Amino acid sequence: MGEIEQRPTPGSRLGAPENSGISTLEHGQKPPPMPSGKLMSIKIQMLDDTQEAFEVPQRAPGKVLLDAVCNHLNLVEGDYFGLEFPDHKKITVWLDLLKPIVKQIRRPKHVVVKFVVKFFPPDHTQLQEELTRYLFALQVKQDLAQGRLTCNDTSAALLISHIVQSEIGDFDEASDREHLAKNKYIPQQDALEDKIVEFHHNHIGQTPAESDFQLLEIARRLEMYGIRLYPAKDREGTKINLAVANTGILVFQGFTKINAFNWAKVRKLSFKRKRFLIKLRPDVNSSYQDTLEFLMASRDFCKSFWKICVEHHAFFRLFEEPKPKPKPVLFSRGSSFRFSGRTQKQVLDYVKEGGHKKVQFERKHSKIHSIRSLATQPTEPNSEVPKQSQQSASLTLGEGAESPGSQSCQPGKELNVSAQESGPPRSPAAQKSPAGSTPADGAVRATVEEEEEVVKDRTQQSRPQPPQPSTELSINSQGGAAPANAILSPNLSPDTKQASPLVSPLLNDQAGPRTDDEEDSRRKRFPTDKAYFIAKEVSTTERTYLKDLEVITSWFQSTVSKEDSMPETLKSLIFPNFEPLHKFHTNFLKEIEQRLALWEGRSNAHLRGDYQRIGDVMLKNIQDMKQLAAHLWKHSEALEALETSIRGSRRLESLCRDFELQKVCYLPLNTFLLRPLHRLMHYKQVLERLCKHHPPSHADFRDCRAALAEITEMAAQLHGTMIKMENFQKLHELKKDLIGVDNLVIPGREFIRLGSLSKLSGKGLQQRMFFLFNDVLLYTSRGLTASNQFKVHGQLPLYGMTIEESEDEWGVPHCLTLRGQRQSIIVAASSRSEMEKWVEDIQMAIDLAEKSSGPAPEFLASSPPDNKSPEEAAGDQESEDDLSASRTSLERQAPHRGNTMVHVCWHRNTSVSMVDFSVAVENQLSGNLLRKFKNSNGWQKLWVVFTNFCLFFYKSHQDNHPLASLPLLGYSLTVPSEAEDIHKDHVFKLHFKSHVYYFRAESEYTFARWMEVIRSATSSASRAHVLSHKESHVY
Repeated sequence: MGEIEQRPTPGSRLGAPENSGISTLEHGQKPPPMPSGKLMSIKIQMLDDTQEAFEVPQRAPGKVLLDAVCNHLNLVEGDYFGLEFPDHKKITVWLDLLKPIVKQIRRPKHVVVKFVVKFFPPDHTQLQEELTRYLFALQVKQDLAQGRLTCNDTSAALLISHIVQSEIGDFDEASDREHLAKNKYIPQQDALEDKIVEFHHNHIGQTPAESDFQLLEIARRLEMYGIRLYPAKDREGTKINLAVANTGILVFQGFTKINAFNWAKVRKLSFKRKRFLIKLRPDVNSSYQDTLEFLMASRDFCKSFWKICVEHHAFFRLFEEPKPKPKPVLFSRGSSFRFSGRTQKQVLDYVKEGGHKKVQFERKHSKIHSIRSLATQPTEPNSEVPKQSQQSASLTLGEGAESPGSQSCQPGKELNVSAQESGPPRSPAAQKSPAGSTPADGAVRATVEEEEEVVKDRTQQSRPQPPQPSTELSINSQGGAAPANAILSPNLSPDTKQASPLVSPLLNDQAGPRTDDEEDSRRKRFPTDKAYFIAKEVSTTERTYLKDLEVITSWFQSTVSKEDSMPETLKSLIFPNFEPLHKFHTNFLKEIEQRLALWEGRSNAHLRGDYQRIGDVMLKNIQDMKQLAAHLWKHSEALEALETSIRGSRRLESLCRDFELQKVCYLPLNTFLLRPLHRLMHYKQVLERLCKHHPPSHADFRDCRAALAEITEMAAQLHGTMIKMENFQKLHELKKDLIGVDNLVIPGREFIRLGSLSKLSGKGLQQRMFFLFNDVLLYTSRGLTASNQFKVHGQLPLYGMTIEESEDEWGVPHCLTLRGQRQSIIVAASSRSEMEKWVEDIQMAIDLAEKSSGPAPEFLASSPPDNKSPEEAAGDQESEDDLSASRTSLERQAPHRGNTMVHVCWHRNTSVSMVDFSVAVENQLSGNLLRKFKNSNGWQKLWVVFTNFCLFFYKSHQDNHPLASLPLLGYSLTVPSEAEDIHKDHVFKLHFKSHVYYFRAESEYTFARWMEVIRSATSSASRAHVLSHKESHVY
């Protein structure tokens, strides 16, 4: 075997030995002797559109040719690729790796065989090699140009912007437009040129490897990613398209997926002439027949599709290559075709063992070269493969799959999928969460009643899908059964170790699991000065702040523009006052990132200057920010106008409610309108820490002190407005959680505390939700409603109320008696500390009510005032319906109201005050953390945002919405003990009942900051302490 054109391969130029390609030989075996005989030349078209000629023996099997191509490319993960060519009937087919080439390619001189991606894994992070990801990126580029990968204009422009970044480097408008004029990446490219250039501007400093990674991250979320359509008809004669993917067989109508048959539900695949048959496992709940039939254009076309289905099933579901069946003595029945090659699990194991060398390769279209290290062995055997990869592979390739070698294709025209492969029948919930009963390394469990966690689980919602006509036949609403940890598993960093010259390496890195040694050595390369990590906190939180601004300037504005439900006056009050802020802070973030990159000493080394400071950047931008003060003053007006308009327009109310259902709106909508005011407090805190850290003689001290004076002045001017608006926002947020309230939001009313208490009635202690304001105390139960709201049972005006402990009288621990002028109730708290918080706040509220003009107005919507005597109240009989409703699982409710703070307090049986909310506003934080579960081995790198008493988890800082959330109320925060065997620095532990999470920070400073902010959410300080703390700030 050899090449006609005797040019050196990319590997041989560097002295690298020949690669074993995709060999599936066991260790110690020798390759079979090369078939002798006449050589024939075959032209192969590569993914970069170049052509290479290979000479192979005529009688050689197809595998020899594929091995030759992979060796030529020095491609380790060649198993994801295949060779396709047009047969004598002009049908594009895959080269069979077991059959002789001469029997498949009749006229090799006139045929060009294409080297393309054949198997698209569910997550591109499973591709370990940079070269492999580069080839996948070329495949995406090719599919875009050919119209095979369809998507909306925004996605197309974003994809092309990453391609342009990898080919010509950093943004330059003239170069961009010249390059786009010469290269057509998509048929209607001219209309998208401005958007492509705009997106490309955001990728400054991104290496080609990082661009490939981001390209695949976007592409894999598209419905048509890796999809090849095969025209067919159903039994009614309707024209459809069939396709096969890693999850199973898909059905499309045009380019819209209408059904999916997961491998776990398929018992057998076969074909008979032109009919393609799918036999499903029995399902007592299904009204559909167990065998589905599709008519294809011809027998050859049908057989071609059947073959690729067999190969996909084997590659993604089996542990090893199926063993061949013995040949029958007399005659055979059906096709003898079987999958040949390594399965995905074998590929992952091979790369994980490090049995390969990394070499250099060239990017044909790129002006920027990419280099992989030439070390004979990786310093860490598992340095490129996540520690969870084996677990992830086993989940992806088939839960409960048969033991190796026990499953193979039948010699007939069918694929038998044994019942043992998919394990016992699972409930719909189990199908959606195939990780099993124990949490996998990347999934946050989402059952609130059992797990005591309120989690926005995004593992099955990576992209919206059209409604499925058959829930019984669909695997799930997303058309796949990708395991939770495959979606939530962190991204692998691109192989290239050179950081972006304009972006801080620790910020720019993709979220990904790392080996401990790699993480430790990596940390040592960066500055250890506390001031550096304080400056870095500005950058990480600024990223989150920009994303929050985009919720208003981009997502909400786009939603509003599609419907004529918002008055123009309101639009002109909201969006023109947010867009200048977004533009300003985008530039601010770039300046901070550039300074951090210089501080780290990893870019622009030829420059000379003192870059180990941040005060000058802060001072310059805070002075510029003062020019935007007029916009900040308008935000309180915008919030009031929005709530007034919602109250007067059902259409606008519906629009805002639907927008809050979107994943990007991870907090109440009106919270985002207050973000600019909150951000001033964050700048002030950071500058206070810098001034405290630097001695007066430090070069950065003067700028930091001047910046602190400027921001303190701005904060003082807006502080009164912010306090008023926070209370206004909280009242409106609570109104959405309550049923039976007409006039909750009135001038002068202030929210004080909400939480769960047990109310003593004739049936004993019953859980109730209490809401304390400065004039009235409400008690409610969780009603059985579609919106998960709480039904108000009664109100107790605070004017004239007395409070006394009555534990001895009623024999109930932590018991209180609240005596109003017309009604008394007995309540019990969950602990002594909870009781003390309620006593302190209720007594303060009573004192405030006594100083007011008189009793508060009634504000129950439909119920008459409750005139029961204390004796009647003690024996209050609430309905059984209310009691059962209060214990309804969140899964039975609509998602919108299921994750609010009210529901968290309900499930955690705790309370939270307005003072706690105010402290939480000041204690927002974001950045990368390594996470580990109690029973897992590896650490997982995630982008984590702390806000609103909750940790929100993202795969990377570039994601638009969180994958999951972990409310922290009720959790205890500690450091691991020696017995827990966590021998790492900067690790803290979160623990609630049986749930244990370990988080690892990158430095002593960031560890202390995460401990500080999380402690504020897990344990409320006393009111006196918090108030004195707030008064110590100079506003």
